[in-house]
Amino acid sequence: MKKLFLVLAVLAATISAQAQVVNHVKWETSVEKISETDYELITKATIDEGWYLYAQNVLEGGPTPTTFIYDDSNGKFVIVGNTIEEKGRVVNDPVFDMDIPVFKGQAEFRQTITIKESIDRIDAFLEFAVSDTDQYLPPTEVNLTFEIADTVTKSDTSSQVLATESSANKADNDSKLGLWSIFIIAFFSGFAALLTPCVFPMIPMTVSFFTKQSKTRIAGIKNAIIYGTSIIVIYVLLGVLVSVVFGADALNALSTNVWFNVVFFILLIVFAASFMGAFEIMLPNKWANKVDSQADKGGFIGIFFMALALAIVSFSCTGPIVGTLLVQAASGGGHIGPIMGMLGFSLAIALPFALFAAFPGWLNSLPKSGGWLNTVKVVLGFLELAFAFKFLSNADLVLQLHLLERETFLAIWIAIFGGLVLYLFGKITLPHDSPLPHISVGRLGLGLFVLAFVVYMIPGLWGAPLQWISGFPPPSQYSESPYGVGNTKGVSGTSIELPTDAELGPLDLITFKEYEAGMAHAKKVNKPVMLDFTGYACVNCRKMEERVWPEPQVQQVLRDELVLISLYVDDKKDLPKSEQYISETTGKKIKTIGNKWSDFQIKHYKANAQPYYVLIDNNGENLNEPTAYDPDIDSYLNWLKEGIENYRN
Repeated sequence: MKKLFLVLAVLAATISAQAQVVNHVKWETSVEKISETDYELITKATIDEGWYLYAQNVLEGGPTPTTFIYDDSNGKFVIVGNTIEEKGRVVNDPVFDMDIPVFKGQAEFRQTITIKESIDRIDAFLEFAVSDTDQYLPPTEVNLTFEIADTVTKSDTSSQVLATESSANKADNDSKLGLWSIFIIAFFSGFAALLTPCVFPMIPMTVSFFTKQSKTRIAGIKNAIIYGTSIIVIYVLLGVLVSVVFGADALNALSTNVWFNVVFFILLIVFAASFMGAFEIMLPNKWANKVDSQADKGGFIGIFFMALALAIVSFSCTGPIVGTLLVQAASGGGHIGPIMGMLGFSLAIALPFALFAAFPGWLNSLPKSGGWLNTVKVVLGFLELAFAFKFLSNADLVLQLHLLERETFLAIWIAIFGGLVLYLFGKITLPHDSPLPHISVGRLGLGLFVLAFVVYMIPGLWGAPLQWISGFPPPSQYSESPYGVGNTKGVSGTSIELPTDAELGPLDLITFKEYEAGMAHAKKVNKPVMLDFTGYACVNCRKMEERVWPEPQVQQVLRDELVLISLYVDDKKDLPKSEQYISETTGKKIKTIGNKWSDFQIKHYKANAQPYYVLIDNNGENLNEPTAYDPDIDSYLNWLKEGIENYRN
């Protein structure tokens, strides 16, 4: 049932997770023989698009430079001179506010050595850091191996790929998975748009046009491919436009910015009303007329304008879906998200048009247009309405107004999806609905599924965790009755004594929201500290707190073996005037509590992603490498145990 709900929610699933900490660099090593005793150790870096790698020579006070340390402790070789790097470029880094030499795309480093005794391999240690102009990721350490036994001459261009896979590669895959999630959700949303009354009836009309215009089958297939490609180009250009106009900084702020969330709440309410038949959102008719006149020209230009005409004429149905997707993709995927979202959406729209235009005989298998198309549109309207309240909830959480607490949010969702059940069962009708003498088996099945989902949510009003939708409703502690109706005790069943300046956090964990207070308590009880960089509107933070932290072994460690300090980077409360300052790292004025903890994270850990977890001792020194969003319970538990073991030793 969980998978079915995710399919139901593909239209507007909130992908507002914060960016994850990744390396974005792949390393390769090789060796070239210069003479009988001299060799060059070559290290090549392949850097992801949009990111850059810092060079070796960086001014003091800047980011971590790329640093090589070759293990010559056995005395079998001598390092000759310094590691030579290619000429890169100089950029002004906004995080450090200085000009810094960097590499983009690729970089190559060469170190000459002289062999004194027979040796098969040389080990080295590499430390480096990367940035994408709006975030600086933590320095990463990698072990390198140079196989001297398999060395090649300088004329041989073959290289040996470093076989060591670091944990950073896993994080990099997670980032790519995030973009693929946007693509998949957008792809299914495109199919949902295809089944609306503005788009579906245009398939046979378009096929009829190509059938008449194409003199041969090959010409028909060629025109169909051009038509489908044109649709994709038009929508992807829209995604590019959104990225260029708003920029990566604004897009990354969408998930926590109060006004953005309020505006999107209103926007989705308007979209929902449009889908339900209150009115139609249409582009000016003169636009469609001008485009239609261009479509008559024929050839490539004519086909392109036919695709543009489809986008304009169908805007009343696709516009709300496209708008929702752009918002979700932008908040979850940065400047690449809107482009990936529009690629998935347009591909789903283009494929049926292109395939049916190329193979018109398939039209016979299509269901006929009818009232079911409006039903699809109304169902999408209910989904738009439900997800509108997620944006309003984000704004309420960030401001901590407690206007839309967990029970209120769930009551609204139960009412919305309950209304959808009544609509699917034919108990209520909306404008543009056709008479419904009976309901189909498919409609009955969907209605029963939505009804089951409504029943599933009801216990949440009394404190049930509702893990299927974790991250969507406010967290359990943001509630009128944090322990369920009629229960004033904590999860342990007894009252909890709180240390000075502490409060109860997720799962009734004793939590400090001030770094100094938490560190003072940790020294007093002689326990390590977990810094939890989080956010009120951070979906992945809630998923960790509601899916990973409740696991008995993880919860026992968090409750008994360390001190938890949760620092909310989107807390909008103003700092006292005397505590406001100019950041040494970013040069921006730090005005709010959230600004303070965000600056603290960037300054000390060179990262600005949430969730971000750091285990430290009572002196603030790291006990192991920090970690980010990790839904793997065993992996997260091992990370906790590693840090605690290092503290004890």
